[in-house]
Amino acid sequence: MTTSIFDFTATDIHGQPVALSQFKGQALLIVNTASACGFTPQFAGLEALHKSYGAKGLVVLGFPCNQFGAQDKGSNDEIASFCQLNYGVSFPMMAKIEVNGAGADPLYQWLCAEAPGLLGTKAIKWNFTKFLVGKDGQVRKRYAPTDTPQSLAKDIEAALEI
Repeated sequence: MTTSIFDFTATDIHGQPVALSQFKGQALLIVNTASACGFTPQFAGLEALHKSYGAKGLVVLGFPCNQFGAQDKGSNDEIASFCQLNYGVSFPMMAKIEVNGAGADPLYQWLCAEAPGLLGTKAIKWNFTKFLVGKDGQVRKRYAPTDTPQSLAKDIEAALEI
């Protein structure tokens, strides 16, 4: 039975397994991303959070997804290059996954069950839905795509106990 985010393993954008247990004691901001979305400029804000709070214990994890308007059609290598070249992304990017439906990644199935969206919906509404996970591995809050990375600062500071 899954009891925390630390029970999961993800695959990074280069195809290597990443045990999320390596982030025990840190807060996580998990985001489903896309390279050709109206919210794509949020990569800059996510990178700013990574730079501001990384040394204090925040890890931003980006999970590319092509389920919303086919806005991330590229390969993992193309996505990695895009994020680095256009936004200087230095936080960990994971391999492209599905976040909804029968093929949804188990991590996202768990996140959605732990923090349902508006009116209790379990599905991800769109790109750049965000989940803040505390140092204890439990989901603290779910954020809509329209919530900017900068608007999460107070919640991140609370999760980091700053």
